[in-house]
Amino acid sequence: MPTDPLTLVHLSGLFAIVGTLSYAIGDVLMLAVKADITNYPNLQPHAKLLSGTEKLVALPWWRLAWGGLVGVLATPLLVAGLWHLYYGLAPAGAWLAWPPVLLFGVSFILAPFVHGSFIYLGEYVQALNRVSAESQDVIIGMFRRFRQVLIISYGTLMVFALAAIIWFALAVAQGDTLFPRWLAATNPLILLLLYFLVRRVGPKLTERVDGAGFSIAYLAFFILTTATLW
Repeated sequence: MPTDPLTLVHLSGLFAIVGTLSYAIGDVLMLAVKADITNYPNLQPHAKLLSGTEKLVALPWWRLAWGGLVGVLATPLLVAGLWHLYYGLAPAGAWLAWPPVLLFGVSFILAPFVHGSFIYLGEYVQALNRVSAESQDVIIGMFRRFRQVLIISYGTLMVFALAAIIWFALAVAQGDTLFPRWLAATNPLILLLLYFLVRRVGPKLTERVDGAGFSIAYLAFFILTTATLW
């Protein structure tokens, strides 16, 4: 078992990389799919409510299930990855090191609920496509209530994630951490905006990873943080 502190830091970074890669794979399995709603008459009256989630109707069960599970099961790796962030921030002092790590931690703890919830969201969409018109109101009611829960949980996760990212960027920018100052400008938020820019300029480039932008941004971020502490 490794006891050298730097070895543990490296392992922590690698755990974070594998964890975010797993989330990205899960996103691709669940969300990188196309479905034309005109091919699904039962869904057409509810196109506005579904608002993009109608594509889940085209997923086979194995993709829906494993797309959710692969991220959920990888969450402990993300939590273990927090150690290398703290190690890199620690020289700046407790007030700059602990808050972003704890905020990232809360967002990582909330992440599996949000990620795994797409399994059930997909089930509602597929059930809505299968049932008769007389039974659709029941599914629609369930879908509306579940979507509200998902919006609340996703919104909470984003608040903690944004607070963590901003605090981390400010801590690194002031220059007393082990991370280079340029890392402040390559935080997950900037990397996500870069992903959306690439998607807008060349949609074909991101077609196969559609829906995985957030996870890909974190993956790139953790590759950079791990590399700079190696």
